[in-house]
Amino acid sequence: MLLQIDKLKFVGHFRTAACVQASRGAPKRIVIYCWAQRFRNTLTVLPNNSMDTYRNFIGGEWVESTSSRMVQNLNPANTDDVIGSVRQATRDEAKRAVDAAAEAFRGWRATPAPARGRIVARAARLLEDHKEELAQILTREEGKTIAESRGELQRSINVAEFCAGESRRMNGETIQSELSSNFAYTIKQPLGVVACVTPWNFPVAIPVWKVAPALVAGNTVVFKPATLTPATGVRIVELFQEAGIPPGVLNLIIGSGSEAGDAIINHPAVKAVSFTGSNQVGIRLYEEVSRRGAKVQCEMGGKNPVLVMEDADMELAVESTAQGAFGSSGQRCTATSRVVVVNDVADEFVERIAKRAGSMRIGAGNDPATEMGPTVDEDQFKTVLSYIDIGRDDGATLVCGGSRAMGDGLDKGYFVNPTVFDHVTADMRIAREEIFGPVLSVLRVKDFDEAMQVANDCEYGLSSSIFTTDAVRVFRFVDEIETGMTHINSPTTGGEAHIPFGGIKGTGIGDREQGSTALDFYTDLKVVYVDYTGRKREGNLY
Repeated sequence: MLLQIDKLKFVGHFRTAACVQASRGAPKRIVIYCWAQRFRNTLTVLPNNSMDTYRNFIGGEWVESTSSRMVQNLNPANTDDVIGSVRQATRDEAKRAVDAAAEAFRGWRATPAPARGRIVARAARLLEDHKEELAQILTREEGKTIAESRGELQRSINVAEFCAGESRRMNGETIQSELSSNFAYTIKQPLGVVACVTPWNFPVAIPVWKVAPALVAGNTVVFKPATLTPATGVRIVELFQEAGIPPGVLNLIIGSGSEAGDAIINHPAVKAVSFTGSNQVGIRLYEEVSRRGAKVQCEMGGKNPVLVMEDADMELAVESTAQGAFGSSGQRCTATSRVVVVNDVADEFVERIAKRAGSMRIGAGNDPATEMGPTVDEDQFKTVLSYIDIGRDDGATLVCGGSRAMGDGLDKGYFVNPTVFDHVTADMRIAREEIFGPVLSVLRVKDFDEAMQVANDCEYGLSSSIFTTDAVRVFRFVDEIETGMTHINSPTTGGEAHIPFGGIKGTGIGDREQGSTALDFYTDLKVVYVDYTGRKREGNLY
């Protein structure tokens, strides 16, 4: 609902007006709209004068938590900018959300899949219509650059579009029976209530790539976003609500993992949990949920290697590594955190990557010139700095960075200078543990065989890359690298909506997300035998 409160001014053929935007009790926000001849587009989003308190969405209603536990939502680029506050949902509120989803399941399951897909398709269009608005919220709340936020929104739109299309392709298969007059086939059926537990680093894309396929498959959803990024979570649900999602089919709970999250994942009505986050939390969640027979999907950490061979295009290798290591402040599970370089070109590579790291423009993400924003909050900021100290103590050579970024308006944000360590060995903690910050470790090797050994000496297995012009090495690398995704002559980051996403080893548990595998986790496969003989069969039927 839009309530016009003030006409501001005319500028040429354009007219702007400030509006308060609200949706059935959702937090209010001021949005500036622009009209021209046959043109209307959201320009920007401004904070409301009063601080937002983000509400839960339960059974089709926006409900403020009764909890006394309040957490502020801060802009990590400027902690004086308080965006809103979060009342941490209680266990009872989380249980109510699951109960609402369970009650709505029968009706949603009976809705034809293409009809479910049309709602998701409308949500995709709304995401597109509000792309700039959401990108601005995302940058202010999480800290990534506005270009990165716009890219995340486009990925979200693509995923929702793809999943909507899948609603018309929920096909089984017909199978020739070994028995005469017997028809065998398979169908996909929804699970029931699904919990989608998402992280703060991609607070639009990851929720969309979990919620959209879960809904298309016929499940009802309880969505628990990270408490660090509540505004984006609320806005996503508002748009799905506007798209026509029935009451109870999609529910939002904003609360801590130890209380609200625990109540959700252990509720007997929850038949599956899709989780993205740390290994520590993911493994514990897997142990708890699988113990009661529910399905679990976990996408967890990464320690993604880039191999740079002596025949690599050095300029391409350096720029791609910088993008992978320092883009999104290194806060991506697919971020480049290790570079395995052959000795012949190691000195040149280190010199070039250090120069590129030193030239990166650090600042608030809403400045289009910014290349790297802040870490997401004080805890993550301190974690990154502590790992830099660990790297020094373990004997790695600090080439550049290694400190808090100061000056030029950075003092009130959680900014860390892009950091490069050289002469890192495979047994050092900075080479083995996920840092989730702009810290790159360079490991030197003598040849391709040693590079492969070092690259695979890791508990994680998400993404990887190699820079070489040797086709033999390319195909050996593809065959031998122990990661779920790999890239040739491009960064470790990136992916496409219609292609599966996920890793192996300590990175992934359960079915892959997105693409052709998107609905696998959210459905059960039922086999049907139709005997049309009309009489009893003789003999052993197994």
